[in-house]
Amino acid sequence: MKLSHVLVLAAIGLTAPVTAYSQMAGSTVLAVSVAELRDVTMGWSATRQILGQPVYNDKDEKIGSIDDIIVTSGKAVSYAVVNAGGFLSVTKHNVVVPVSQFKLVDNKLVLAGATKEALKAAPAFEYAKQP
Repeated sequence: MKLSHVLVLAAIGLTAPVTAYSQMAGSTVLAVSVAELRDVTMGWSATRQILGQPVYNDKDEKIGSIDDIIVTSGKAVSYAVVNAGGFLSVTKHNVVVPVSQFKLVDNKLVLAGATKEALKAAPAFEYAKQP
């Protein structure tokens, strides 16, 4: 277990007797319970462990990096936006890949069967303009 996880768990243990739901306006729950907080601290952080991370294929070739994650209306992380690089990898060429296609192998995000060329040939993803 990483030192940061140990420190967070120790902090939770020390504050557990006084930690309760934060409330506003009488009944609106604004924070997680101690049990939920333990799950959160053991989970993955998009910023620290996913965004910007390289993506490899099953031949251990770097084929891109995670540029964003998409949470659908069903509140599930369903897609990852992979930057496969554009011309000479200077410009971006973002493509969307279902997260179910990724595997975690030796702490690397792996997209089996993919190549940099195949990702570059896929339709580019562009964010919709907000109304």
